[in-house]
Amino acid sequence: MNNCGPDTMCRSDTRYRCIVCETCSALLFVIADGLRYMHCRTCQAIYLAPEQRLPGKQEYAYYCQHQNNPYDRGYRRFLMKLSDPLLKKLSPGANGLDFGCGPGPALAYILREAGYRMQLFDLFFFPDRKPLYQRYDFITCTETIEHLHHPAEIFAGFDKMLKPGGWLALMTCFLTDENRFRSWHYRRDPTHVVFYRATTLHYIADRFGWSCEIPVRDVALMQKPHVINRQ
Repeated sequence: MNNCGPDTMCRSDTRYRCIVCETCSALLFVIADGLRYMHCRTCQAIYLAPEQRLPGKQEYAYYCQHQNNPYDRGYRRFLMKLSDPLLKKLSPGANGLDFGCGPGPALAYILREAGYRMQLFDLFFFPDRKPLYQRYDFITCTETIEHLHHPAEIFAGFDKMLKPGGWLALMTCFLTDENRFRSWHYRRDPTHVVFYRATTLHYIADRFGWSCEIPVRDVALMQKPHVINRQ
């Protein structure tokens, strides 16, 4: 057991406790545009130093610039990259949560049109927390996990909200080339604070005993086992 808290330096050396996997194995990776990014040697995530995140009001103002129109055909096609493989996994009548749905919950519209019951949660636009105390057959989280300030806590919450056999469907731009990290367009979004490799998502799934598959690039489908091993 280590003696460091979340987002803090370990006492033994210059390693930090990773905000994704909570192991004390994150080191300074690079300084880009004056911003410090940490690299976890365990889960392979890269994340912005917590003290350099945007203040909440600035973060909200940036999100308000997004155009997430549920009726925009191009945006719907973009989301179908996740919805198409997910729909093949779901049983009729399943209920889901669109976590981090943004101001225009287009994915929830798509899934409702397909016959599924959907709840919404977004920290800024749908902040009612009641849906977080329910259980679901599936949870969707598109272009959201890169914004999380406390991803380890959120993934643990997903595990509690998912019913046995339930699906967690994620979409984020996978980190594939460290050498281009400085110039990567995804890093340049000031609200993007965590960057995941496919291996990071497999690590998270293993941690909770979930299965994980990557049906297409930048999409992960994780399933909680039908039978939970309590041993």
